Amino acid sequence: MDSSFWPPRRVEIGDAASFVGITPRAIRRYHEIGLLPEPERGSDDRRGYGHEEMIRLLWIRRMADAGIAVDDIRGFFVDSAAAGADGIRGSTVALLSDIVASRLEGLPEGSLRQSDLDSLLVMERIFGPLGAAVNASRYIAMATHPGLREESDRVDAAEEALDDTVAVDDPRVAAVAAERHAFERALHAVIEDSGLGKGDEALSDSWEALQAVEATAQMPYDYSPARRRCLELAEELAARESA
Repeated sequence: MDSSFWPPRRVEIGDAASFVGITPRAIRRYHEIGLLPEPERGSDDRRGYGHEEMIRLLWIRRMADAGIAVDDIRGFFVDSAAAGADGIRGSTVALLSDIVASRLEGLPEGSLRQSDLDSLLVMERIFGPLGAAVNASRYIAMATHPGLREESDRVDAAEEALDDTVAVDDPRVAAVAAERHAFERALHAVIEDSGLGKGDEALSDSWEALQAVEATAQMPYDYSPARRRCLELAEELAARESA
């Protein structure tokens, strides 16, 4: 993958505001009223917004657009921190676009994670509701196949272990890439066998006819060089298999 396409590890306030669709002034206001904790500052004393801060900003905007009062938004994050990762599933599902939320109906209670909904919210921002609805099949499959979820957790943990102390040519990088490729194959097989793939095709046909939402700034991900190389290798494996 061309390195120019890789997202940054942190972004400045202007890029954060552009991605979320608000103004830098609004973000500063969120800091002042306690909706958004102050992020780390770089050597130039400028705020740097990472993945977690951007996710929170996206939810704040979605709640504000829904007419939720500031005190309730503040309480929302306090309650979610107390409840844990899955404690706010119901309310956040309701804040997703209707077409995305409808695909998540009827799933076993507790089978979706907040991180799933965070990812779908990012997809909505970048690709619009139809793009996120297509991507929802990934989380539906894991929500209904516990073994697949366990394997996803294992591969995610292996990728996260490829931190800045790991060299890009470390043998672990290629090994984890092979594990990621194998997992994605298994996930795709479940999606196809369960019939979710047919629904995705119908959504994709509609989605391709629309203009995807252009994000004016990239969503940051704190990926080390080794983790980036791992993802590149996994993509190369997929490309060779499909050739």
